[in-house]
Amino acid sequence: MAIGGEGDGGVPRLTVAAVARRLGVAPATLRTWDRRYGLGPSEHAAGAHRRYGRGDLARLLVMRRLTIDGVAPAQAAQIARTADVGELFEPLPVRENLLVADPVAVDALVDAALAADEEAVGRLLAIGPGGDVLAWWNSLVDPAVAALARRLVIDRPGTSSLMVLGEGALAAIRAVMPRPAGGRPVVLVLAAGTRIGIIQAHVIAGVLATRAVDARVVGGSLSPRHAVELVAMTQAGATITVVDSAHPDLAAVERVGAERPDLPQFVMLPDAAVEHLPVGRNVHRARTITGVVHEVLATVGLT
Repeated sequence: MAIGGEGDGGVPRLTVAAVARRLGVAPATLRTWDRRYGLGPSEHAAGAHRRYGRGDLARLLVMRRLTIDGVAPAQAAQIARTADVGELFEPLPVRENLLVADPVAVDALVDAALAADEEAVGRLLAIGPGGDVLAWWNSLVDPAVAALARRLVIDRPGTSSLMVLGEGALAAIRAVMPRPAGGRPVVLVLAAGTRIGIIQAHVIAGVLATRAVDARVVGGSLSPRHAVELVAMTQAGATITVVDSAHPDLAAVERVGAERPDLPQFVMLPDAAVEHLPVGRNVHRARTITGVVHEVLATVGLT
């Protein structure tokens, strides 16, 4: 939590050092942008140092984003100064091979989640027509979740930064999902554990859905017997189980493996839980979302 008064939107005003850390630039750079281009703190209390508010930070995020993209500093500053603050949180276009996190976009997303600004989170997470869900996850959402996990987060009652981020991510996925079509291979994605595990399951299913797979997320408690029945009922071509516990209950995976040894099963689980992975010729461990997506697509013959 930053120390100081509150700026616009109830977000704490930040010092030069705090803003520099968030943007990944030197404090001297911020002072230069203030002196040369007028992108400095807009709020000042008598007897105190000037501090940056939410609007100031938004403009600086755009300034840094544009200069990283090769825009001349003077031109970037003009755009940042004259744009409406709400428009400064437009999502970055997600390209097919963009698998490296953009620190500016990630910082903006984390800040919006910490402020419980659902509207800004939604704008930042919007995938857009033709956007790739897998690249979107790898370059923006996953790094933001990891960044939140490293932060000391102090939420007010009834507000969760992680839930704000998670709900925004699920809404972004829903917005780009194609209409269900018959005749596609069915893949069951079994979600168990914390909200992060459930979000990962929806991301996997969303990626598969955009690649002509009838992916369905199965949440809640699933007994081994019901797992076998569900596989038979849906005529699933593969299953993916997502867990994030060091001591997972994988009885359903074991039962399906015993009764349907021909069915490929992929299990995403942490390193600490590897010993719990059931033994079976078609039971495979998956380490990343990218990896499991590619393996499943190859399994159902769509690569």
